[in-house]
Amino acid sequence: MGEGTMLLKDKVVIVTGIGPGMGAKMARDAAAAGAKVVMVSRSDFVMKDVLAAILESGGTAIAVQGDVSKQEDCDAVAAKAVETFGRIDGLINSAYYHPPMVPLLDNDAEDLRLAFDVIVAGALNMIRAVRPQMQKQGGGAVVNIGTMANRKPLMGEGGYVLAKGALASLTRQLALELGPEGIRVNMTVMGWLGGPATDMFFEWKAMSSGRTKDEAVAEAVARIALGRIPPDEECGRAALMLLSDFAVQVTGAMLDVNGGEYMPA
Repeated sequence: MGEGTMLLKDKVVIVTGIGPGMGAKMARDAAAAGAKVVMVSRSDFVMKDVLAAILESGGTAIAVQGDVSKQEDCDAVAAKAVETFGRIDGLINSAYYHPPMVPLLDNDAEDLRLAFDVIVAGALNMIRAVRPQMQKQGGGAVVNIGTMANRKPLMGEGGYVLAKGALASLTRQLALELGPEGIRVNMTVMGWLGGPATDMFFEWKAMSSGRTKDEAVAEAVARIALGRIPPDEECGRAALMLLSDFAVQVTGAMLDVNGGEYMPA
């Protein structure tokens, strides 16, 4: 990738939620776009392979194990980022927990609490952790990963949607509060994310409705203007764009990234 296409050249970017889906791909793409990437996950299972792939391709990254629901772990991530790279320019809050795909009233309190702890408290904890360094630098950018299920309710998504809805409110509130410090806070509102989690959803949908997986996928694709399930890596690049200097006047925004399935007025 030539220097002219280095969207995030020399920026230090933290990405949480490095698993088998979009989080890992955002980390790889951020490194390819010139960022120095700090990856965060509770488990090193996938993250170590992502780190190896980034380093092998000539990128710059470190991996830090941590639980975003614990403030002390988030503080340690921010400290490691500053110790290693000297600054923090961007944060993507991608870590999540998805409660069982059952009607909302059948989700137990513990599952709902865990979703809030990871998605909402996790984002707050990480923003608290990076804020002092961003203040010192005169600014930074945060992108929270949202869901189109907040725009269009889906069966089985209730517990997840509750937490992501709170994350949307958090995004707007902190955009207002942190704006004077030069810290931008935005959200990408993701639709289908072609990858392991979506495959699992369509298998569940097929099983619960007596159809084939292909039929369940076709039903979803019929509602998408671009005519395919959006690949998760292509969706993740929208979050990277919001971290970049091309979005310096964008804050408090909800950017719909769904292939044209939902077009807000």
